[in-house]
Amino acid sequence: MTTMTETSARFREFKMPDVGEGLTEAEILKWFVQPGDTVTDGQVVCEVETAKAAVELPIPFDGVVHELRFPEGTTVDVGQVIIAIDVAPGSGDAPAPAAAAPVQEPVEAAGSGDGDAPKGRTPVLVGYGVAESSTKRRPRKGASAAPEAAAVAAAVQAELNGHAAPAAPAPAVPAQAGAQDGGRPLAKPPVRKLAKDLGIDLATVVPTGKDGIITREDVHAAAAPAVAPGTAPVPPAPAPVTAEAPAAAVPASARETRIPVKGVRKAIAQAMVGSAFTAPHVTEFVTVDVTRTMKLVAELKEDKDMAGVRVNPLLIIAKALLVAIRRNPEVNAAWDEANQEIVQKHYVNLGIAAATPRGLIVPNIKDAHDRTLPQLAAALGELVTTARDGKTSPAAMAGGTVTITNVGVFGVDTGTPILNPGESAILAVGAIKLQPWVHKGKVKPRQVTTLALSFDHRLVDGELGSKVLADVAAILEQPKRLITWA
Repeated sequence: MTTMTETSARFREFKMPDVGEGLTEAEILKWFVQPGDTVTDGQVVCEVETAKAAVELPIPFDGVVHELRFPEGTTVDVGQVIIAIDVAPGSGDAPAPAAAAPVQEPVEAAGSGDGDAPKGRTPVLVGYGVAESSTKRRPRKGASAAPEAAAVAAAVQAELNGHAAPAAPAPAVPAQAGAQDGGRPLAKPPVRKLAKDLGIDLATVVPTGKDGIITREDVHAAAAPAVAPGTAPVPPAPAPVTAEAPAAAVPASARETRIPVKGVRKAIAQAMVGSAFTAPHVTEFVTVDVTRTMKLVAELKEDKDMAGVRVNPLLIIAKALLVAIRRNPEVNAAWDEANQEIVQKHYVNLGIAAATPRGLIVPNIKDAHDRTLPQLAAALGELVTTARDGKTSPAAMAGGTVTITNVGVFGVDTGTPILNPGESAILAVGAIKLQPWVHKGKVKPRQVTTLALSFDHRLVDGELGSKVLADVAAILEQPKRLITWA
């Protein structure tokens, strides 16, 4: 699908692009540019949220922003134009931009770009074909409300999406040497990204780069708090905890709060219903003494070969599951309903369920079966950090084969997890607790946990599922099997 169209030699349009998730729409969370701003090829112009993740969109050409087609908070179909760019500013009078419409119907047969789909078919993302039915969206509530009401709605929606509410306009700042004619400071996209992450307004940064360009060092210098001689620096205030519920004040008399089902929450609901009512689930449980595994974790934390990576019980559990899959490769498969085939996977993309401000997501470690223990530890650490920061890419969540969900971090003993769509099995790990246990003929306090393995009974029978779960338990009880069974 093409993401830009050329309306004339002067104006070019940028469409909501294919971000690789197989979805048909995305919500515009935030615009980083406004009409009149100068943009350069590769500069991030907005942040959008699909049903899986928030993604920043770069513009693919240079020019001046002529028009933003949709306001923040609008859900836009893939393939619709979201921004128009004047690529030859100053060459003549530009037509007045059209008013930003809160809703735009899906493009049908008489569309305006080479990415349009035939009538009655909705454009979707690459690799997933096309949906047969066209999407009609309900008009946004309060579209004709006063600007003040719209601002309040935008603030509430921003909180729902896991973002801070828009700040009040900052007082005017004298133009810096690095500002362009339109007042936008000169900085490369990575520097703009750094400033955004640090909460720095580039208009307040004094540039030191060539031709007045703001550098990374300038941003870091602006982020460093000024400290008077002889005084201690004041530590920054702790960041507010982001919640899924709106941060707007709720009247004490309110008996209920309604939260729109959208984004990640909507995707979770659809995926879980589809999984639960498509794949026949079977769940098996085993309680195991993991005292030796906990000792191994403690030893690995002191091992110089594991320096710089996070070592925890999940690392050993992940490695144990990978060994169990290697010993029982038939479990690593998928059911192809259309072709009535079982697709055997000769690789393991290990999914790790992660709770984030936007909801539960399941990024996966690609080719986890080929990674050494230090490599697996590094990949786990990066995966968790990226997910918590809300930076997980759509590609990181695609193509999983088997998943681990660690409910033990919440003090829960175990559960009956639902399969991630398209996968054959999911392992739930319960809390590791000190319990009385018969060890070498005597009752002793031991570290014990309960594992639960759910699997698709169409392609995994009871014997195979039991072997996989038993192998994981055996490795956690005697982790030396990671070597003897390798």
